[in-house]
Amino acid sequence: MKLTAFVATCAVLATCTEAFMPAAVHRSLAPARSSRAVLSMVATEAPPATPAADTTVHSASAMTLSRFMLEQSMKNQEYQELEALMSSIQVACKMIANLVSRAGITDLTGMQGGGGSVNIQGEEQKKLDVISNDILKECLRYTGKLGVIASEEEDHPVLVEEAFSAKYVAVFDPLDGSSNIDAAISTGTIFGIFEEKEECLVEDDADLDEARLKCLLNTLQPGDNLVAAGYCMYSSSTILVFTMGNGVNGFTLDPTIGEFVLTHPNIQVPKRGKIYSFNEANSPDWDTGLQNYVEAIKSGKGESGARYSSRYIGSMVGDVHRTLLYGGIFGYPGDKKNPNGKLRLLYEAAPMSFIVEQAGGKSTTGKERIMNIHPEQVHQRVPTFLGSADDVTELEKSLK
Repeated sequence: MKLTAFVATCAVLATCTEAFMPAAVHRSLAPARSSRAVLSMVATEAPPATPAADTTVHSASAMTLSRFMLEQSMKNQEYQELEALMSSIQVACKMIANLVSRAGITDLTGMQGGGGSVNIQGEEQKKLDVISNDILKECLRYTGKLGVIASEEEDHPVLVEEAFSAKYVAVFDPLDGSSNIDAAISTGTIFGIFEEKEECLVEDDADLDEARLKCLLNTLQPGDNLVAAGYCMYSSSTILVFTMGNGVNGFTLDPTIGEFVLTHPNIQVPKRGKIYSFNEANSPDWDTGLQNYVEAIKSGKGESGARYSSRYIGSMVGDVHRTLLYGGIFGYPGDKKNPNGKLRLLYEAAPMSFIVEQAGGKSTTGKERIMNIHPEQVHQRVPTFLGSADDVTELEKSLK
């Protein structure tokens, strides 16, 4: 059975990479070759990799993401089908990381179509928003495990015709923080995996509108139904952090071997931190309780007595990643202009809340636990606060 799963995984990797980045696949599996030729917008040759100075950890002994998933599936058969999904997700992350790192060189900065292209939320799309979305869709659809794919960049959930074992629903934000691309600031991909409540297969003679409605209902699930969630951060290094409901682990892409290697095992959020991450430019429009909370912690008048520092990147992935490692609180609250904030429940708030809670942290809208919310719309937004448990609890007290 494992041999079959291995063969299927290899087929998935070959299919989704061949569709977008055939040259890049070879770079991820073998040492890079120098080339003066610029190939395509996606598939480009990189200069030879500089040998690492520290060779104390041999690549053969490293805990790669592929090996990690294999060991997890051997311990628990329920993870065997997730193994194929994670294989596809990590390939998609490698592709997007390559595009992001070379965006300024390959003319991938700026707006899609020169400007004027908007998604369903009315947000203007960057070039890489669209390309990243296509990469994730292609890599995920050929796993054969997904019946429905829902993306922040799509108007509606997409039916997967290639599914032969449609057990899961995937939701994702293909490129969070894409407004930072032109300034080469960290961005990321956020994803969540639900189990289908009922199989979503469309018969040849079925009413398509009715079928789409049925599949839409499969995506409208609360965060408590997530079976896996994670993010890939594209920054000074490419880091993939994810959970399957049994703790949180982080893997860093090692460009010398083309593999994600375990670097952050069993991540635990500190119970309290000294950093708050809010866009304070919106503070005049916040509720009085939130204004008082932020003023208290930054002046040392909060429960801890410590003066908090402000750190805000404007990329949820980057800000949440720092919060996971250092503690503190991240928030995108509602205000007078946007009463429900700007973060989408399905694609951002719920997956990130799952990760933070699995790491010992806490998340809330200020009124209720985010993971308990049953979505009413695919692109529904919610106020979001998450981070160290004690910090979030203090915030909740201030908002009552």
